[in-house]
Amino acid sequence: MKGEQLEFEHSLTFLGTAKIIAAKSYNDLKNSDVIVFTAGRAQLPGESRLNLVKSNLEVIKIILPQAIKYSPDSVIIMVTNPVDILTYQAGKLLKLPPGKIFGSGTSLDSARFRFHLSEFLGIDPKNIHTYVLGEHGDSSFPTVSHANIGGQPLATMKDFSTDKIQDAFKKAKTAAGTIIAAKGSTYYAIGVVINQLVDAVLKDTKRVYPVSVPLTGQYGYKDVSISVPCVIGKNGVEKILEVPLSSEEKKLMDKSIKILKSIVI
Repeated sequence: MKGEQLEFEHSLTFLGTAKIIAAKSYNDLKNSDVIVFTAGRAQLPGESRLNLVKSNLEVIKIILPQAIKYSPDSVIIMVTNPVDILTYQAGKLLKLPPGKIFGSGTSLDSARFRFHLSEFLGIDPKNIHTYVLGEHGDSSFPTVSHANIGGQPLATMKDFSTDKIQDAFKKAKTAAGTIIAAKGSTYYAIGVVINQLVDAVLKDTKRVYPVSVPLTGQYGYKDVSISVPCVIGKNGVEKILEVPLSSEEKKLMDKSIKILKSIVI
């Protein structure tokens, strides 16, 4: 931890003023505004994220109750996989108010999809508005029905084709496995995503991200965490947006939720 602290401190000349500490006890977390949870066993090459449930849930049971004891009002961002199941189970364990815990979910999946769409569209990915929703895993799906670029529906773009869309999504969906096989784990892009989510909480930006959040009737479901577009602010998830889904996308959402609910803890 001391080495990590030292390396981050050396970047402050370029990033601004901050105090960085290598925590030695849970007391060092006292009165935190945000807790980012990343502890747990990593995904192996070719392994489903769902295989990590039991081992990583045990880690959560050990660490999070102690962390929240010292920071009862903090917003918790779950990153450990399988993020949807662990977000829901951690929320139940800690009995947190709605919105106080959410997972990174498909925020990175969506960014990957937008990037690969930009490759064939020749448009900045920041201006391609679409999401990958559902499980952060094998049953995720792209919401192409309301995807747009500057207000123009993606389906009406000159370079649009179903094959290109599916190819972009396939690249996004298999990206983590490709990176893990090549270098062991993913950390740069997800680090940027976490930075954005923390920034949204600390600065109360009210920005919309597709994050994993416990549903309480939205999309016709409850008692499950899954990625849907949410407004993020100082209180965590401040609003869950119910975007219209096509009949095919609704079937894919149903399938994703069914898979998550089938996991026996």
